[in-house]
Amino acid sequence: MERVRHLIVGAGISGLAYADRLGRSEDLLVLEADREIGGYCKTQVQDGFTWDYSGHFFHFKHPDIERDLVSRMTGQKILSIVKDSRIRWGEGWIDFPFQKNIHQLPREEFLECLVDLRFRDKAARPASFRDMLYAKFGKGIAEKFLVPYNEKLYATDLAALDVDAMGRFFPYADEDEILRNFTSPDNASYNSHFTYPEGGAIQYVHALASGVDPGRIALSEAVVSVDLKRKVATTTQREIGFEYLVSSAPFTKLLGLTGLPHDPSVYTWNKVLVFNLGFDRKGPEGIHWAYFPQRALSFYRVGFYDNIFGADRMSLYVELGYSKDAVIDDATVETMRARVLEDLARAGLVDGHRLVSWHSVVMDPAYVHVTSGSLRDVAAKKRILESRGVYSIGRYGSWTYCSIEDNVVEARALADTLLTPWRT
Repeated sequence: MERVRHLIVGAGISGLAYADRLGRSEDLLVLEADREIGGYCKTQVQDGFTWDYSGHFFHFKHPDIERDLVSRMTGQKILSIVKDSRIRWGEGWIDFPFQKNIHQLPREEFLECLVDLRFRDKAARPASFRDMLYAKFGKGIAEKFLVPYNEKLYATDLAALDVDAMGRFFPYADEDEILRNFTSPDNASYNSHFTYPEGGAIQYVHALASGVDPGRIALSEAVVSVDLKRKVATTTQREIGFEYLVSSAPFTKLLGLTGLPHDPSVYTWNKVLVFNLGFDRKGPEGIHWAYFPQRALSFYRVGFYDNIFGADRMSLYVELGYSKDAVIDDATVETMRARVLEDLARAGLVDGHRLVSWHSVVMDPAYVHVTSGSLRDVAAKKRILESRGVYSIGRYGSWTYCSIEDNVVEARALADTLLTPWRT
């Protein structure tokens, strides 16, 4: 039976970042069930349009990581973008985040939000994400944007989510900050700037993969079971013994592969149907992505690749949230593509535009539901797995909400930790 020291499950950002950190001299093997590397960071180039599987933009907090990855992108033009994100409201736009820009609303709605913010229950102790929205911002802000938008995104009852379900990525603002924004706008956020290569997000994947021996990446080979006692993984092609197994697969899948007893109802998530749409001419200028809380519209977010690239034809990604049990088959895709085109016209984004190219993908899982139960169970199960040399990392492996860069940081830190005994 073949044996490796480091068996890596998944050739997306997390798995490749771990393998890259080990170095070419290390004893490793990367297994990828798909026919190509990249996970959700794949890029589709079609009819002169460049689309990712969804909008995957890198928001770097660590300049050294950015420099390292960009330095490996030979021949790529790297775009550095100051984000312009908006919210569609009526026939116009307001700036994101909603709670800091209520002064841009029509007068009656502005006053409603302001009064509800001022007289909200400041003594409330929220027990869920939904409770937090009301307690922090009041009824007006919650019900006009924060609740409907996030219900469309997560495709679930927000009362089921943990208070801190989005962590540092939720745009918190206290009352003073909201009021100060009326006269001194400051909409800075963790993603105020982002980096994007002209070849799409796959270029970051290729940059990481450049540090891994291609012969140590096995494509179209899925893991079907993991024996924790024997420390052996069975794939669709062979058995492989390991010292360490590092997985970026969804945590629920890893639990199933190992046979570790767990309650499946603890883990819920949504699916996202993404349409990439190319039109014959430009649409709105300047905006990089926009949010749509309106329940009558099928999508919750639309992004404009053409305004990132400076292209002369409108190029969109359009995201629709579904529950984890929803069936999204070919018929659904056709029906919803027609609905999306109608809704884009209703929202004022297309007006006589001709669709000249399109692509779709289903992300399953897309956003995991971070709940008090999932937080406890992930922590407990990770301790058991790690005692057998199995580590679960990444957004889906850790069942969390994080940035793409966070996955690189986590993978590198784990590699450094596991390499220490062998290099000292």
